[in-house]
Amino acid sequence: MEIKVEKGDLARHPAKAVIVNLFEGVKSPGGGTGAVDKALDGAISQLIAEGEIKGKKSELTLVHTLGKLPTPRVLVVGLGKQADFSLDTVRDVTGTALRRIRNTGATTVATIVHGAGIAGLEPEACAQAIAEGTVMGLYRFDRLKKPDEDQTQIDAVTLVEFDQSKLEALRRGVERGRILGEATSHARDMANEPANQLTPTVMAERAQALAEDAGLECRVLERDELETMGMGALLGVAAGSVQPPKFIVMHYRGGANNTIGLLGKGVTFDSGGISIKPSGGMEEMKGDMSGGAAVISAMWALGKLKAPVNVTAMVPATENMPSGSATKPGDVLRAMNGRTIEVINTDAEGRLILADAICYARQEKLSPIIDVATLTGAMQIALGPAVTGFMATDDALAEALVKAGEECGERMWRFPLVDEYRESLKSNVADIKNTGNRYGGAISAAKFLHFFAEDSAWVHIDMASTDNVSKNKGAWVKGATGIPTRTLVNLLLSLASQGK
Repeated sequence: MEIKVEKGDLARHPAKAVIVNLFEGVKSPGGGTGAVDKALDGAISQLIAEGEIKGKKSELTLVHTLGKLPTPRVLVVGLGKQADFSLDTVRDVTGTALRRIRNTGATTVATIVHGAGIAGLEPEACAQAIAEGTVMGLYRFDRLKKPDEDQTQIDAVTLVEFDQSKLEALRRGVERGRILGEATSHARDMANEPANQLTPTVMAERAQALAEDAGLECRVLERDELETMGMGALLGVAAGSVQPPKFIVMHYRGGANNTIGLLGKGVTFDSGGISIKPSGGMEEMKGDMSGGAAVISAMWALGKLKAPVNVTAMVPATENMPSGSATKPGDVLRAMNGRTIEVINTDAEGRLILADAICYARQEKLSPIIDVATLTGAMQIALGPAVTGFMATDDALAEALVKAGEECGERMWRFPLVDEYRESLKSNVADIKNTGNRYGGAISAAKFLHFFAEDSAWVHIDMASTDNVSKNKGAWVKGATGIPTRTLVNLLLSLASQGK
C-alpha cells in the first residue's frame, strides 16, 4: 500500500473515497471539511443541524456525493472534543475510518491532515500519526485462510494539503510513520503465527530476513554454542522440546557512543512445561514470543530510519514443553554467569531464558540493558489491557521510557523494585529460585532478573497485559498488538539524542 502527500484541493480529488473530520460541538465546518461541505451544497452542515453528525470521537458518517464531487463518497469522522484531541486521536480515527472505507470497496483514499489545522499540532507529527494509523489500522493476518473473493484492500492513501510550505514536513512524517507502522506489523505477524508455523528456527530465519532487509548484522547461536557458553538456564527450558533452541543476536551500528542492549523473550510456545498450564486459553501461548518479536522489529525500524545509535539485540528462542527430558520442579540449572537456579515452577520460564541473555549482555558490556517479555500473569491482573508495566534501576531511563510510550500511544507505568521481595527468592539448595511469593508476582519476577542484571543500568518491560487485544479499536486490530515496538524505537532515538 502506498501512502503519499500531494498539494491540492481535497474537494477536487478523484480518489474513490475522501475523509474529512469534525470536532464535537462544531455547527459550521471550516477548512478542508468546509470546502467539501460547500461542494456538496451544504450536505454536511445539514446533517449536523439534524443531529446525525455530532463529531464524537470515531463517529463515522458516509455521504454519497452523487456526482457533485469527483469522489463518489465522503466519510466524515468525528474527532471528539477539541480539548481532548491528541496524536492518539489522529491514529485511532485514521484506523477506524480506513477500515470503514475498505468495507465499501474503495481502493484509493484521500484524507485531510487531521490535527494540522485548527487543532494546531505539528504537521510532521500529524502525518506520522496518520501513516501509523493507516498501516496499523488496516493490518490483517489472513495468510492461512482461503482467499476471500469479496475481500477488498486499499491500495493508496493520499494526504492532501493546500499549503505548499507544509509538504516537506508531511512527507518526512509519512515516511517515519510508515516505517514504524510496518515494524509493528512485523511484530504482529510473528506473534499471530501458530506455533507449528513459527518455531524457534523459523523465528531466527525471520530475524535474519529482516536484518538483511534493513542492513543489520544477524547471527544465530546453536545448541552446541549455547552449551559451550554455559547458558544452562535457556537450555533447561528447551530440554523438553524436540525443537532446537536458538539465540538470535542482531547488531545495528549507527552511532558513536556505547552500545545499548535490547533483549526479548522468544518462547514460541509455552505449555508451562511439567508445571503445565490449564488447557483453557493455552492456544494464546503461541504469542509468548511477543517481546522477542518487538525487539526484532524495532531493530528493523532502526535500520530503516538510519538511527544514530548503536544497539545489540538478543532473543533467546525456544519452546517450553513437557516430556521425559523436560526440566522438572526441583531441578537446579546453572546460568551463564555461573549462578545456580532452583526451578520451583517450570512455567516461570521466561525469566530463566532472559537470565542468560542478561548475562551475555553484561559480558558484552552493553548499557543500558532493556529487556522485553510477556513475563507474568500478575502484571495482567495489576494493569489490565490498557497499560504496560515496567521496572527500572535508573530514574532518567524510566522517565525516557514513559515519554517514549506517550509519544506513540503506548502507555507505560513504572512499578517499584521492592528489595524485600528478593527474600522470597532465596533457595535452600541454589543461589536463587525462579519463583517467590504469589503476591507482587510481577515485582518478584523482576527481582529475579535484577539478580542477574546486578549493577547495570537496566529496564525490564513486562508487556503481558498489552500483547493482545480482543477486538478492533482505533489503530489496534484484534490479535497481537506489536506493543512495545514503537516505544522501543522512540526510546532508543531519545537515548541517541542524549548521547547515551
